[in-house]
Amino acid sequence: MADTLKARAAADPRRRAQRRKRRLAVVFVLPALLLLGALVVYPVLFSVGRSLFDASGDRFVGAANYTEMFSDPATLRAIRNSTVWVVVAPVLLTGLGLLLAVLTEKVRWATAFKLVLFLPMAVSFLAAGIIFRLAYEQDPDRGVLNAAVVGVHGAFADPAAYPTARARENQGLAGGAGGPYTTEEAVHPGGTVTLGFVGVAPGAMPAGAKSAAVKEPGDDAIGGVVYLDFTPGGGGAQGKVDPAEKGLPGMTVEAVRDGAVAATATTAADGSFRFAGLDDGAYTVRLPASNFAAPYEGVNWLGPALVTPAIIGAYLWVWTGFAMVLIGAGLAAIPRDALEAARMDGATEGQIFRKITVPLLAPVLTVVFVTLVINVMKVFDLVWIIAPGPVQEEANVLATRMWLVSFGGGNDQGLGSALSVLLLLLVVPAMIFNVRRFRRSGA
Repeated sequence: MADTLKARAAADPRRRAQRRKRRLAVVFVLPALLLLGALVVYPVLFSVGRSLFDASGDRFVGAANYTEMFSDPATLRAIRNSTVWVVVAPVLLTGLGLLLAVLTEKVRWATAFKLVLFLPMAVSFLAAGIIFRLAYEQDPDRGVLNAAVVGVHGAFADPAAYPTARARENQGLAGGAGGPYTTEEAVHPGGTVTLGFVGVAPGAMPAGAKSAAVKEPGDDAIGGVVYLDFTPGGGGAQGKVDPAEKGLPGMTVEAVRDGAVAATATTAADGSFRFAGLDDGAYTVRLPASNFAAPYEGVNWLGPALVTPAIIGAYLWVWTGFAMVLIGAGLAAIPRDALEAARMDGATEGQIFRKITVPLLAPVLTVVFVTLVINVMKVFDLVWIIAPGPVQEEANVLATRMWLVSFGGGNDQGLGSALSVLLLLLVVPAMIFNVRRFRRSGA
């Protein structure tokens, strides 16, 4: 009995010390718990409750908002786009990160290379969105991507000679803007035609253009001139070649008979052309539409078809460095003796990569992939900034749709809360998976 009392007396100070420690821990943890409850738990519970009421918040509607959410075409499009993001972006980023992490081990200046690739992580999504909104501009003079595309296209295809030119009205040429233009009256060998055009700015005239001139074609040929029917400073007569008017060199001209092209010519520096060796008969002179085709302006990156891939491209630019650095850290922890043993056994670098490097990096790749999935589901800034107004609906994801429905003109916070609950339900499983992975790796 005495021993029992002594044991209890000795245990009491220890219990009191443990209770003091617990109370002290609660004192330190309580502020964080209060903040967590105010900033996380309460908003989540409020959103769940708000999703059960109508737009005004006065009438209980139960699951009506969730039913509407899955019947609204705009919301279904946002779900589809979010699915594309989840499937494409994390896979591409993890693959790029793995590839770059492996390649940087072979590069002499690996640290500098990693630094350059990681720098976009220091740029906010707002700034990145502005950068890529400008880069994706349709106008090649403003959008760097289309400037490059137009430059490459121009190296393989000659631009139209006079994209803005149009025929002078009531001067014997039939055809609309952009061509083709055809003479209304037939022409016979030995005859000439004068084809007057307007709409070409003086600064757009070729440097080698000379004063327009009509030359005698000969008995078995048709001749003529294509010229700018405009006299600088005024004066001159419409439909007639004046001394101050210049020819339009480089125009393709065709002689057409019975619907078939009988001869082709290109205008000289003075705009003159000549079809030689023609048989007797009636011909029409035609200027093909290729002379007036609008210049190639590149790819419509922000059009309905490409806006989502374009925004994903901007996201890749920002996050590739993150994936590369994390995977590179895992790669540095791989035992080198396993790689050397494989090389000693005659394995190629490709076999080592597929059968040793990737399996050993599987835990790291999984963590990177799941982290990116969580981040992709919440993407908002890039979509909101890069997508122009007319195609915003085509680019919307769940986060942007939720904001539009709640605050961006929809003013239906019941449906917006339902969307936020859906987004939470989609993100939570990935978060739980990641937390479990971290705990297992820590153990």
